[in-house]
Amino acid sequence: MPKRFPFDAQHDAMDCGPACLRMVARHYGKAYPLPYLREQTGVDREGSALQGLVYAAEKMGFQALPALLPLTGAAEQPGLEDAPLPLIVHWEQRHFVVVYQIGRNTVRIADPALGLRRLSKADFLNAYEQKGASGIALLLEPQPAFYEQEPPQPGGEGSARYLWAHLRPYRHYIGQLALGLLLASIVQLAFPLLTQAIVDIGIRNADLGFIRLALLAQLSLFAGRATIRILQNRILLHLGTRVNVSLIADFLQRLLSLPLSFLDTRQTGDLLQRIGDHRRIEQFLAQSSLSFLFSVFSLLVFGGILAFYHVGLFLVFLLSSTAYLGWVALFLGRRRAVDHMRFREGANSQNRLIEIIQGMAEIKLQGSGQKRRWQWMEVQAQLFRANLKALNIEEAQDNGAAVISQLKDILITVLSAQLVIEGQITLGMMLAVQFILGQANLPLSRLVSFARQWQDAKLSFARLADVHHAAPEQSASPGLPLRAGAQAIKLEGVSFRYSALSPLALREVSLAIPAGKVTAIVGRSGSGKTTLLKLLLSFYEPEQGQIFVGGQPLAQLDKAAWRSRCGAVLQDGFVFSDTLANNIAESSTAPDPHQLEKAIRMAGLEEDLQDLPLGLQTKVGGQGSGISQGQRQRLLLARAVYKSPDYLFLDEATNALDANTERIINRNLAAFQSGRTTVVIAHRLSTVRQADQIVVLEKGQIVEQGSHAALINARGAYFQLIRNQLELGE
Repeated sequence: MPKRFPFDAQHDAMDCGPACLRMVARHYGKAYPLPYLREQTGVDREGSALQGLVYAAEKMGFQALPALLPLTGAAEQPGLEDAPLPLIVHWEQRHFVVVYQIGRNTVRIADPALGLRRLSKADFLNAYEQKGASGIALLLEPQPAFYEQEPPQPGGEGSARYLWAHLRPYRHYIGQLALGLLLASIVQLAFPLLTQAIVDIGIRNADLGFIRLALLAQLSLFAGRATIRILQNRILLHLGTRVNVSLIADFLQRLLSLPLSFLDTRQTGDLLQRIGDHRRIEQFLAQSSLSFLFSVFSLLVFGGILAFYHVGLFLVFLLSSTAYLGWVALFLGRRRAVDHMRFREGANSQNRLIEIIQGMAEIKLQGSGQKRRWQWMEVQAQLFRANLKALNIEEAQDNGAAVISQLKDILITVLSAQLVIEGQITLGMMLAVQFILGQANLPLSRLVSFARQWQDAKLSFARLADVHHAAPEQSASPGLPLRAGAQAIKLEGVSFRYSALSPLALREVSLAIPAGKVTAIVGRSGSGKTTLLKLLLSFYEPEQGQIFVGGQPLAQLDKAAWRSRCGAVLQDGFVFSDTLANNIAESSTAPDPHQLEKAIRMAGLEEDLQDLPLGLQTKVGGQGSGISQGQRQRLLLARAVYKSPDYLFLDEATNALDANTERIINRNLAAFQSGRTTVVIAHRLSTVRQADQIVVLEKGQIVEQGSHAALINARGAYFQLIRNQLELGE
């Protein structure tokens, strides 16, 4: 029997390329972590490119050859059928899959989004062909280096240890639930015995008193079981809520600890879908696992009673229950593939809705509402198809299991009736057996539910692993303490690119930023100004070179401590759905009135506050009052000033203001910047001309540096920028 091809599902919509490489590597006996392959392939929010797959494959030790090939070759042109398998092909011009077997009429592929598939050659060609009768393929053959090097080991803790860490604080709740399960099982055990006693003792001896006593005992046991169930539900609610909050809080904490480069490659919808994954894990931990223990205990009890009554009844019960669970297990592989499909389409749906909501003004302006709505409906159609596949699998599981269960009940009923006739068991025993059959179906169905939720939780944890196992922005060891006061900043040969395959955004930048002085950075759009600022804020690490603050390497400083000393206005600065006061005082838990007053005055927000009915308590942001772009910039500037930082970084902080307001704010900032190390990015002459030094960037390199007057006299790149801005003549 041929070995089953190893399959790995993509965790994000952009993971198809890395997942394909991982499958091919596993086929040859090496298991590479998916996060490592994501990094090597240069995955971004658009996914991975063929160039990135070639780069990563060669680094893994493969000989990688991209080619344009037809499916069936000819004398002068080889085809996929002649190529070594497995290989990776570009699929539907937007996806990557692995081709691992080509037969006479069919092609087998491993689709990281849909699972292992067998397609007719016609269906394969519809998705594969791009240029004429050919498509893009990546041929991979392992070289000696592939077998010599060991894959990096994934970081982070295992799933069992991670899950137990969230359950351990609630051990007393778990103990109470276990006690309740034990009592409920004992009560459950008493019912069939009482049923037998009513028939074999009460009815046979015509003892109404005994019958009444047995019925009273049953009522008491029923009341006790109902009470235990009520208490269990309340404990489960407390436990489930706390575990869910703990899981999501831990997820958010880990997400906040990751570098921006991690978030740059994730879509918002994918991250939101992972919040839903936590709910599935919580249900598994707080409900399914305990239900599983109760079901196993109940089945052992019922099986023991049947074995006590008659071994034949027990064997029929055991074999049919095994067939019941085996039937359900047959569909787990298909459920896994469909679950990944539903996750992907759910994330696409989230992304489409976020785009529509955030781009509402542009949609109205362009009249593209119908187009965007149709795009969303297409995603809903895909989601419906995924849900329909899941429903079909579930119905096949449930209906097949129901048939097996009914056949089991009928067979045991016939067998027990025959045993009564033969005198091997009593009529009371038969009725007890019937009671057991009715009660045993519930634990069996719970075991099926447990199997599904266990698989769901396992899949969810696999998707969460790339967040929990990703290297945090700051290592566990504390960074160097930052020297007091505003210090000089120095860049030595700094180069940076956003991914392994993207061009250099900064190239060998060396720059001295004096302490307590204003340095302005100018240049055309795309010259690397904002990138440089983000490196200074330690959002990214340089690919080459170093940045020093007060003579200390920035990479070795505590990042949180460094940013607490920095005030910054970024182009994409965010306004939270909160009061104006809390937005300005985002860096503190409670606003300081004196600091608020100073920040508002410095940002020129006094008149705006007078027009607001609730003043500083006015709610702004997505769930509050709308503010203009100029007000937004001044709010962000007030937020930076509120921190009283030693270092100030301003990226086009006043470009949305009118000339008069900008002049007032520049005058206020001139006094505030005194004694602070300041870096300003701006295009306007009025913003940069008073800077102590001006740096001109072009294509990621420094081409000029000096004062305004010196650079104007040099009539170089800075002069050209100013001349174009002011439309000066020669």
